[in-house]
Amino acid sequence: MAKKLSAGSIASLIGAAALIFASIKFPWWGMKFYAPQYMEGLDIIVYPSKLAGDIDIVNGLNHYIGMAPFSNESFPELQYLPGLIMGLAAIIIIVALVRKKSLLYVPPALLIVGGALGIYDMNRWLTKFGTELDPKAPIELEPFVPPIIGENILANFVTHSYFTTGSFLLGAGFLLTLLPFWLERRK
Repeated sequence: MAKKLSAGSIASLIGAAALIFASIKFPWWGMKFYAPQYMEGLDIIVYPSKLAGDIDIVNGLNHYIGMAPFSNESFPELQYLPGLIMGLAAIIIIVALVRKKSLLYVPPALLIVGGALGIYDMNRWLTKFGTELDPKAPIELEPFVPPIIGENILANFVTHSYFTTGSFLLGAGFLLTLLPFWLERRK
């Protein structure tokens, strides 16, 4: 007979699914730009389904260095990422309801693979936008790759890249998918 999950493990998985689902409504990543003329900073805020912040101003400034403008349409991932997240949350709930210990590896594995693909994709876009600069731009700069996390200095701009609320919810959800391994260790 297959071993069944305890109530604590089921609650942990349902909590993980709830946090992951809730992350859709919050920004996952951001970048803040500071310069003498923008002391309050300019923001790019990335939600799973859209970009927000001072996109038009940043695009106007990026024009001077030959960077392609970006918008929601620039990132096809924004069209399907919320559906993937809802699907992941549904899979976690199914694992909780089926209650088979053998399925406990599925949620964290999916989150690890999804997270790795997400980081790869972010780096791919940052590399594309920072290295494919128009050579006819008014200001000539060496190609660059902004960091996913941390500070970068470009001309008179200092940028800070960071994960935010939605990413923290994903991380907490991931930890809740690991908790059943500890809860079930004695059974």
